[in-house]
Order: sequence, then structure tokens, then C-alpha cells
Amino acid sequence: MNFSDIYTVFWRDWIVLDRRLGKFILSRMVTPILYLVAFGWGLGRGIQMNNGSYLDFIVPGIVAMNAMNISFNSVASPLNMARLYYRTFEEYLIAPIGPASFVIGKILAGSLRGLLSCAVILVLAYLFGASLHINFGFLLVLGLTSLLFGAMGLIAAMRINSHEDMANFSTYFLLPMSFLCATFFSTDKLPYAIRLVIEFLPLTHATYALRKLGAGGEAPWMSIAVLLAYTVMLIGAGIWTMRHVRD
Repeated sequence: MNFSDIYTVFWRDWIVLDRRLGKFILSRMVTPILYLVAFGWGLGRGIQMNNGSYLDFIVPGIVAMNAMNISFNSVASPLNMARLYYRTFEEYLIAPIGPASFVIGKILAGSLRGLLSCAVILVLAYLFGASLHINFGFLLVLGLTSLLFGAMGLIAAMRINSHEDMANFSTYFLLPMSFLCATFFSTDKLPYAIRLVIEFLPLTHATYALRKLGAGGEAPWMSIAVLLAYTVMLIGAGIWTMRHVRD
């Protein structure tokens, strides 16, 4: 692994983002505003959750869900298209860049997009009247969430061989997590079997951790450890997948 190579891969994606940064930020404002208006001001105006407002309850869930979707799609979609349709992925295969450097550079670039999008949501949430504590633990959880779903996006891009199957992956895996992993409601009243499955999903731990830290609570080290384990495992799987494709 070469840090110069990681920077090269990352910098290429940053140049692409920098050229359309304004459009990227504006496009990422639409969905959060709809969620905040519909659930924060509309449905949630008269709802109290955990001795606080529903807006304060839902914002960490929206942030976690956004980090998942943007980080995953920022890596998965362009890389899958480059590999299957544009045939530009071969340029990386013949370049003197190691698999680990390529994987980490791509994941960091996708995570940056996820973090920028989450920053937009947090600014909007404060404008809507949310009250959150943003500290090192909150940023750590957000960073781990972006990294692990960026890594998942890379693995999906390397393994899925059609644009339709990529859409199906999002439909069957990301979409259920978006709504079931404690993002919009507490999972306490779900059936035990469903709740048990949900507890193993990474977005659940991201939401729990962000919600607790955002409320000023102590760091939920168990959830952070789970997120760290997922991140290490998925990055390692991404490097193995890249080496297998390159060979």
C-alpha cells in the first residue's frame, strides 16, 4: 500500500467532484428538506420521543441513512459503469497502483461525498430547529459509517455484472435498512425475530450511536466496535476482491 497512490486515486475523484460541487450540494438538499418538512414539522410536530422532540430523534437517523446511500452510490455506480460500459476500469488495472491503494483511495473519495452530504443535512436540521451535540464521537461514527458503506459499494461494483442487478441490490438490501434500522421509529415494538436480524445490520448501530451521541449521551462503545469491525472486514474484502479481479 502506497500513500502516494492512495492520494492519486482520491485526488482524481476529488477533481471530478470539485467541478460540480455546487450541483452536488444543491441536489443533496432536496431529499433531506422533504424528510424534515414531512416528519420533523408535519408528522413530528406533536410527537415526543425519549423526552425530546421527534425532530431531534429523526435527524440522526436521516444522517445515518444518508451516509449509507451517498457513500455506497458514490463508489458503486461510477465504478460499476466504468467496469462494464465505459471500459475505463482497465486503466487502473494496467496502472502501477496496488489493489489496496486503489481500494482505499476509492473508498475515501466516496466517503468524502457522504460526509459532505451529511454536513448539508446537519446545517438544514439546525435551521429547522433541531438540537444536536456534534462532538468527536459523533464525527467518528459518521466517518466509520461512510467508510463501511463506501467499501460495500466497491465490493458490489466489482461483483455485480449488470446495471439492473446493481439497482436490485439497492432495492433488496439498502432500501429495507433505510426504513427498518431505527431511522424513523424505535424498533422496540417489532417482532423479536425481526428485531434480532435488524440488530446485526450496520445501519442500526450507526443510527443508535449517532442518536445517543447527538443527545449528549456517553459514547456507545459496543455500537462503535461493531461499526469498526464492519469497516475493517469490508475494506479487507474489497482489497481481496480487487486482487482477484486484477489476477
